[in-house]
Order: sequence, then structure tokens, then C-alpha cells
Amino acid sequence: MNHAQRNRILLILAHIGALLPLARMLADVFSGNYGPDPIREFTLRTGRTALTLLLFSLACTPVSRLSGFKPILKLRRPWGLYSFFYAAVHFAIFIGVDYFFDFALIQDALLEKRYAIVGLLTFSILAVLAITSTQGWKRRLKKNWKRLHRLAYAAGILAIVHFVWLVKPGVVRPWYYAAVLVILLLLRLFPGGRGRRRLAVPRGGARQARLPDPLVDK
Repeated sequence: MNHAQRNRILLILAHIGALLPLARMLADVFSGNYGPDPIREFTLRTGRTALTLLLFSLACTPVSRLSGFKPILKLRRPWGLYSFFYAAVHFAIFIGVDYFFDFALIQDALLEKRYAIVGLLTFSILAVLAITSTQGWKRRLKKNWKRLHRLAYAAGILAIVHFVWLVKPGVVRPWYYAAVLVILLLLRLFPGGRGRRRLAVPRGGARQARLPDPLVDK
């Protein structure tokens, strides 16, 4: 099996893994296995899945740097898009099922419930990142594209705040996500091993091998 085939299998497995939560939710809808409060149940499940996939997307770069496994970088975009998809379903449940598109009530919720405001801001960021994730936008924005897509970390922080405020006090699950995000942020700020290069001695020993300067050799 060559590299292209292995990469294709990895991508297929990533798609299957990202779609499994949706398949399980649909199965629970048709079987009636959703507990006494289905709206809250599916709101939480779609939100958790969106946050999980966002963290998976953010983890691709540090995992690649630490392990040297480059194919995982190809999963950043699909996992990011799946995160937006589940966030969109989460948002649709909020406005369409919970509030029945009653925009007066939705406005009141946004004004009175802080988790709703943070959730809307998170969804807006994910929407912008999804729209601009194409190669066409990457060419248009050039260097600004990377700056824009660093907002994925802001979306992660806001999503966790939204989660903490949404659930009852004392629920610890959001803090597990927070711990993972802190680790990813630390790896982003202090990427151990980035810029390491093998020291090569020039033929004939004409010049001494130069140590990489971390402020220059990035």
C-alpha cells in the first residue's frame, strides 16, 4: 500500500468517525431513545460534537510537529467543516425547535441569556472560517488567511465558555475540553521541536555548520 492509498484510507476513516455521532442521533430519533427532554439532549450532543471536532482540527498541527506524521494535516479542514456542520445543527435546534423561529423570543434570549450570546458569536466565527476555508479564499487573503484562521482558537475558547454557562453548576465535562484546549494553546505558543534541523557539515569543511536562530529560522 503506497502513501496515497494510506492517506485516502485515513481521510475516509476521518469522515466516517465524524459522521458517526450524526448517525447515532438519527437512530435515537427514530427509536425514541432520547430521554425525557429531547431538545436539551440533542442540543448538548450536537454542541459537544462540534467542540470535539474543533479540538481535533486544532490538534492536527501539534500532533504532526511532535510525531512527524504529516498526513494528519489533511484532516484539519474536514474536521473543521464538520465542526461547523454540527454547530449549525446545534444552532438550528435552538432557533427552530426550541424557539420555533419566534424571533422576538430569540431576541429576548440573546439579551437575557449570556450563554446564547457567546454561542451566537462562536457560531459566527465558525461560519466565517468555513466559508473562507477554500483554496480560492486562501489565494485572495494570502497572509491574512492564516491570521484569520487563528480565530479557531478563539472559537474554541468561546465554545467552552458557552458550554460552561449552558450546563448546571458543578458539571465537570466542559473543563475536560478546557484542559485539552489549554494544552493545544501551549503547544501553539511553545511548539517544542519546531524549526529543528539536522546539522549538516559542508563538504570540505569550508564553513562551520550554523545553529538555527529561533528568531530568524522560522
